[in-house]
Amino acid sequence: MSFPGNIFRTIRNFLFSNANREVLIFLSFFVLAGVFWLMMRLNETYEQEVKVAVKYVNVPKSAVLTSGETDTIRATISDKGFNIISYLFGQVNSHLRADFAKYARNDGTGQVPASDLRKMLMAELPASAKVISVKPEKILFYFNNGESKRVPVRWHGKVTPQRLYFVASTKITPDSVTVYASRQKLDSIAAVYTEEINYTDFHDTLNISPRLTTTVGMKVVPDKVDIQFITDVLTEAKTSGIPIEGINMPAGKTLRTFPSKISVSYVTGMKNYQGITSDDFRVVADYRELSQNPSSKCSITLAATPEGISNVVMEMTQVDYLIEEATP
Repeated sequence: MSFPGNIFRTIRNFLFSNANREVLIFLSFFVLAGVFWLMMRLNETYEQEVKVAVKYVNVPKSAVLTSGETDTIRATISDKGFNIISYLFGQVNSHLRADFAKYARNDGTGQVPASDLRKMLMAELPASAKVISVKPEKILFYFNNGESKRVPVRWHGKVTPQRLYFVASTKITPDSVTVYASRQKLDSIAAVYTEEINYTDFHDTLNISPRLTTTVGMKVVPDKVDIQFITDVLTEAKTSGIPIEGINMPAGKTLRTFPSKISVSYVTGMKNYQGITSDDFRVVADYRELSQNPSSKCSITLAATPEGISNVVMEMTQVDYLIEEATP
């Protein structure tokens, strides 16, 4: 006899032994009683709050809804338990339809009162249902006639990589978005910011897709962006041979400094350092300052530095100098 046949016979003998037969009969009656009890309970009347979407329809092509194409209301419904279950799982209706033309006003706003929401909801429910309450008491929507503005995207929050790493560059895609709002509101919008971003203790390039924040009556397209925080390893670097340049020199005069070139130390990323040369820096001595405050030494300052560096320190801030008259 085969091995599966032995298993089947053992299970059959176990289930249909006298003792187990009584247990099975008991369990059968227990399940039937449970089903009967559940049907009795579901046949009773309950009150339940459900969320219902309200979609605006018949919107003209010239109008742009700046508060979204749908809203959500909370309705308390009284009905049999069977129906309540179907409401909770969204089997009765997907959304209510609010006619844009009926509720839109000339000032760029619209209002759907609770009484109309109640009527629309009752039309979707079976005759046994009653609507006890609808919240909020009214829903407001905003629109304009296509007024828009292109503005840059700025990220908001705190991004801190692991020790010895830093954010070398940030790439936002797209770097600008289209904002729809009233003309007055558009005039006050200079940029759109992301939701608050907080990330710490990472070292690889961080890729995120935050949503953009909006205010009432404002629509942003697209409503989220992709951001790359590109990291690099911090390194202390030094660039030598940076010439000292005299500025605001009168005609016929030349500034000579001793030394004529200096070095600059700074902190940057390893990738960035490979592309930095002395031409990326500009060190100057201002003749106007010399003429107003005569001294045996002249002060020098950094007038330009490359991107992606920090903690810049010149090896000296004052040098000896000589002003020569140009020979005719």
